[in-house]
Amino acid sequence: MKRIALVTGANKGIGFAVAQGLGELGHTVLLGARDVGRGEQARNALRDTGVDDVHLVAIDVADDASVADAAHRIDLEFGRLDTLVNNAGVKLEFHPAPPSQASMEEVRATYATNVFGTMSVTLAMLPLLRRSEAGRIVNLSSGLGSLGLAADTSTVYATKCMLGYNTSKTAINAVTLQFANELRAGPIKVNAADPGYTNTDMTHRDGARTASQAARVAIRLATLPDDGPTGAFFDNAGPLPW
Repeated sequence: MKRIALVTGANKGIGFAVAQGLGELGHTVLLGARDVGRGEQARNALRDTGVDDVHLVAIDVADDASVADAAHRIDLEFGRLDTLVNNAGVKLEFHPAPPSQASMEEVRATYATNVFGTMSVTLAMLPLLRRSEAGRIVNLSSGLGSLGLAADTSTVYATKCMLGYNTSKTAINAVTLQFANELRAGPIKVNAADPGYTNTDMTHRDGARTASQAARVAIRLATLPDDGPTGAFFDNAGPLPW
């Protein structure tokens, strides 16, 4: 039976690369996109790469009604969900800056998508994931959200301050643990992934990694075997400190 995977924010960047990688592994890909036009372009681009079993799902993770509509559509058309990759996110700070210079408007907008959006999508899709024999949830985080790394003043993580983005990813790590602990006794595994500093629109094309390289850790966590980990935080090299 083919696995059914929803990737939010999949019309570009890392999300697109995750969708492509899962499609190449034989998954039915539900390409989540806020903008339908861009989503259709991404779906067609995936099909051009040979990923034929891809379906556009309109979803704005910051809009509860949109999330509910997407869950209802997936329920009607597919009846279950095997994999959820919470990739949709924003970084509204252009450059690192001291927390004392932060804009609360930007912080609130960041949390609306990165944190509350991830919570909303996970809660809406969980009934569908419970119907899977081996559900997987992957939350896209960042090393910038690691308290352990930020506490080490010898690392770059202690100097790249962004009150909105960094703390939103710390919150995502906590959300990951909350769901992992609830679901630990069952077949659903929940983990967080740090894709690394990637050449995408979010980094203003400043990252060193390609989207395909960045997507590898999320794809690995989305396809974990039954004896794989849950409630953990990884990059491509292995486990990271919370």
